[in-house]
Amino acid sequence: MSKITTLVPILGALRDLVAWLKDNRTQGVIMGGVAASILGRPRLTHDIDVLVLLDENKWEYFLTAGRRFGFVPRLTDPLQFARKAKVLLIRHEPSGIDVDITFSVLPFEKEVVTHGVWVNIKGVRIPLPTPEDLIIMKAIADRPRDLADIESIMDAHPKLNWRKIRRWVKEFSTVLEMPNILNDLEKILMGRRKQKK
Repeated sequence: MSKITTLVPILGALRDLVAWLKDNRTQGVIMGGVAASILGRPRLTHDIDVLVLLDENKWEYFLTAGRRFGFVPRLTDPLQFARKAKVLLIRHEPSGIDVDITFSVLPFEKEVVTHGVWVNIKGVRIPLPTPEDLIIMKAIADRPRDLADIESIMDAHPKLNWRKIRRWVKEFSTVLEMPNILNDLEKILMGRRKQKK
């Protein structure tokens, strides 16, 4: 299964999403399963996760502008939910693909967006996080799927900045009082070292 094959069903939504972000002059990066499929092993994904830099006073205009690109709210009052959760839940009407737009709040999230890199998938240019930043976010999420994604990203990118990855995961581990997120990452690394021996 190639990266392109797994992404074909959502390429139209990605194209329209990137056009919407550009039209609105909003910086963002595609996260989640799409980013994991491109930066690691291809896997099926049926939705799109985006992290954007956008001041709250521009959210309403941004949401309204999205309609021109086929994006509509999934909730009756999407902005009320977004103010609480910092996530805008929308749907790309032409494809039926759900899109979760997360508004960056933390300094790390802002760094992820500003350090984003562009890749070309079948003529669609997509902004992605660096492999290191995606690993950090996957480590924080700490679900089995995320841990598998970390391993696939490691396979595809053997030369990673582990100092940066460990520093951020350790910081989140402390702040969130979740030592398991750092422990789970270290287990993956330990397992890799044993495999090499």
